[in-house]
Amino acid sequence: MSRRRSKRVGNYVLLGAVLTAVLASFVYLGIDLRALVGGDSLGQMGQYAGRFMQPDFSSAHLSAIGRGALETLAMSAVGTLLAVVVGLALALPASGRFGWLALSATRLLLNALRAVPELVWAALMVLAAGLGPNAGTLALALHTAGVLGRLFAEALENAPSEPAEAIRLAGGGRITAFCYGTLPGVLPQLIAYSLYRWENNIRMASVLGFVGAGGLGQMLYVSLSLFQEAQAATLILAMLLLVLGVDAFSAWVRQRWVSA
Repeated sequence: MSRRRSKRVGNYVLLGAVLTAVLASFVYLGIDLRALVGGDSLGQMGQYAGRFMQPDFSSAHLSAIGRGALETLAMSAVGTLLAVVVGLALALPASGRFGWLALSATRLLLNALRAVPELVWAALMVLAAGLGPNAGTLALALHTAGVLGRLFAEALENAPSEPAEAIRLAGGGRITAFCYGTLPGVLPQLIAYSLYRWENNIRMASVLGFVGAGGLGQMLYVSLSLFQEAQAATLILAMLLLVLGVDAFSAWVRQRWVSA
């Protein structure tokens, strides 16, 4: 009974600490919810939202959106492909196949790559490679390589070693044992991870344009900066359709290739 009571008291203390932290955050940030809903704030927000209800479907704007959508799609696809290649190359030593020194070095590199967000990588790549899709592609590739490298390494670690060992005992080399003994067993998992990251990258590629990395995001940033709500609304719809299309295609590919 005393243990149950002490656990209940501990839960109350934890709940009180969370509520205190939330209230302290409001006070520290100076957030005034009354100003958000008071006065003519709601009316102004309604007027601003209303200007998004009349998207611009002119042929010139739709043509520009089509080029931006293809650029965004290409950025995500090429960035993910580069990340798969780099991630798999780093996953081999990160799975412990080449000793503890290679394992420690590659895992430190993978942690560093994925610890930096895509937007930060994009800002750095814009400074290094200039404005445009090149910077966005490199940013997606660098961050995603860190994520996929870690996931690939864990998949390789958990793969059964018996098929590869049987090939080695039969006289096969290390590369042959990996390609024919280990890789077939983890390939569906690697494909699933890659497709999932591609889904995430298509969303992130639409955002990277806000730092000048090209694609639909850069067009949206320009439209919002110029208070062109009608053009911005069309861009947002295009982003939504692009993401839904990629999600549907990725799910179809996973069902055919991974679940088969």
